[in-house]
Amino acid sequence: MNRRQLIATAAASAAALATPALARQASGALMSRPQPPVANKIPVRIEQLGRVRVDDYQWMKDDNWQAVLRDPTLIKADVKEHLTAENAYREAMMASTLPLQATMFEEMKGRIKEDDSSVPSPDGDWEYYVEYKTGDQHPRYMRVERQGTWMVDGQPVTKNFIVAPTPQLLLDANELAKGKAYSEVSSTEHSPDHALFAYAEDAQGSEVHKIYVKDLATGEVLPNPIESANGNFTFSPDSQWIFWTNRDDNGRPDKIFRRPARGGEATLVYEETDDGMFQGVVRTADNRFVILQIQNQETSEVRFIPAETPTADPVVLEPRVAARRYDADHWGDRWVIRTNADDSIDFKIVEAPTATPGKANWTDLIPHTPGRYIEGVALVKDYLARQERADANTRIVIRDRAGAEHEIAVDEPAYSLSLGGAYEFDTTTMRYAYNSPSTPTSTYDYDLESRERTLRKVQEVPSGHDPADYVVERVNAPAADGQLVPVTILRRKTTPVNGSAPLLLYGYGSYGIPMPASFSTGRLSLVDRGWIYAIAHIRGGSDKGWGWFLNARRNTKKNTFTDFIAAAEHLITTGHAKAGHIVAQGGSAGGLLMGAVNNMRPDLWAGVIGQVPFVDIINTMSDTSLPLTPPEWPEWGNPIEDVEAYDYIASYSPYDNIEAKPYPAVLATGGLSDPRVTYWEPEKWVAKLRPATTSGKPVLLKINMEAGHGGASGRFDYLKEVAHDYAFAVWAIDRGWEKA
Repeated sequence: MNRRQLIATAAASAAALATPALARQASGALMSRPQPPVANKIPVRIEQLGRVRVDDYQWMKDDNWQAVLRDPTLIKADVKEHLTAENAYREAMMASTLPLQATMFEEMKGRIKEDDSSVPSPDGDWEYYVEYKTGDQHPRYMRVERQGTWMVDGQPVTKNFIVAPTPQLLLDANELAKGKAYSEVSSTEHSPDHALFAYAEDAQGSEVHKIYVKDLATGEVLPNPIESANGNFTFSPDSQWIFWTNRDDNGRPDKIFRRPARGGEATLVYEETDDGMFQGVVRTADNRFVILQIQNQETSEVRFIPAETPTADPVVLEPRVAARRYDADHWGDRWVIRTNADDSIDFKIVEAPTATPGKANWTDLIPHTPGRYIEGVALVKDYLARQERADANTRIVIRDRAGAEHEIAVDEPAYSLSLGGAYEFDTTTMRYAYNSPSTPTSTYDYDLESRERTLRKVQEVPSGHDPADYVVERVNAPAADGQLVPVTILRRKTTPVNGSAPLLLYGYGSYGIPMPASFSTGRLSLVDRGWIYAIAHIRGGSDKGWGWFLNARRNTKKNTFTDFIAAAEHLITTGHAKAGHIVAQGGSAGGLLMGAVNNMRPDLWAGVIGQVPFVDIINTMSDTSLPLTPPEWPEWGNPIEDVEAYDYIASYSPYDNIEAKPYPAVLATGGLSDPRVTYWEPEKWVAKLRPATTSGKPVLLKINMEAGHGGASGRFDYLKEVAHDYAFAVWAIDRGWEKA
């Protein structure tokens, strides 16, 4: 009998001493309510750097996890049995939410235009796009012959068809997914000569990919696909070769290979000996080079291969130096490099000669400005566009070769601009997209010379949506150290701001990844029910610049958690929420945030949703066999070698800081094939949290037995997962477990 059963039995016995009627009621409630699975405790003593910890649930980690990622059927029987029991318990507890889940799913589905397509992107004689047919879970990749006038090698080309050309199907991902529980096309690319089309498929959610190459003249998928890839690849500028990144048995990108594009023997191009570095391969904007980008969270290095010698060994652009990052592209006659060198915390842009691109020859093109974080650069023949972030909003700045600049800006309190760039180099048109929490996405083509923009598409919401019905606000929550944490708020105009509305507070706060103030049709299923939806732009992300990230990593990581708590407290002060009437949500490293704030301030939350939560951090960062452990030491610290890092991680690790206290209702989710946050992290968290909570509120686990880190692969199946999580939020506010 577990602790919860003992407490319930004791309560029933106490009632029996009072009145027989009360005793019968208590006993009936105990018998009718679903009972949670009881996880076996098998204590394992771990001694590390003179510290000792005891892990009761280490048995949940499958020692054969590498094989399980590739074939989930190989999971240990006792682990599968426990996960199956946890899923059944959650389903039984949340059975009353099934009508709400179904309603929310239909709402979300109704907001999606089922027969939809992207704006075609021109490249040479073709325009490429993606479409969905009604009922399709997966996209269809298409192209159509291009009409109009465009530039080729500096000369105009004009083609006009009397009859509109017939689109050509490159790949139907629905056919690829047939008979599979999971199928995700992670990346696609056509060859520069438009003769081949390649795509990378993950068929189990473990991010182990096969790369297929299709001959577009014959329609044949060529034999011998590339195995054990991480999904990243590119063709050589002459279209004769394909380069890709290998994925080793520990899930790391360890090598870059090359082979003839139509098949043949693979040749090793580069092998990275540092387990802590990621790597990828891409072509430059002007098709002059193949780029090998090697990096972790704080250090990077670029190597390049000239287009005219695609089989040559890669050349180092500038040797790596600890804590210096840079990335590079080529602008026709020079290198353009984004870097944090020379104490440029928020990055600057430099240029360098094609033949001598090392740092000794770097010249500032766009100097560093503190607080203006340069996120990325897009190049065409005569223009450079950069995307910047400041105060949790974005802007796009256009610069010509003479140095004249102008800005694409939006006058709203919270919004998102995203720079799409262009396939072609010899063009004066770039694409960008705009949205806000209340406004669906608009896609524009922007003429860099005339500064005219052409609206190409507005995201359609078939069931209807009027942005005027909503209010978007931006408030700044004061943190304990005086920093101001931006918080983006979305609500209906009719929703009162007096603490009576339930509020969902979302956060992430790691790796320098910002949370955009963007539009989401799914959120409307809460907001239209009188909820307030808020995003906390906390430290650990780059929402207020790269320094915003640097101020919440390693031994300052707790700033992420205290910022989130400060955001919640400020929303209470402003009348947007009240304590105990907030649901907190975050995923992956945002799940670490959920676990930490759940321990630190359980009184603030009615519910906590930890999606694929990274909660067993001290154990994970001490296991060098796991895919992300060495690459993530710059983010968290190395608890294997550094006592200070061990102690600091141990002081906030959600799994290690669970204690007897009244926790809110908790939902943890995970995927059996997840290589990033392995399934046993949420499983162990729930096993330890459930007997510790004194509130009587449920702790639930949902493990997708057929998916990985990103959840279900189909667009409608994914919506079902969103509807489930939002239904849990409503259930937590309404104390739905009391009716279970």
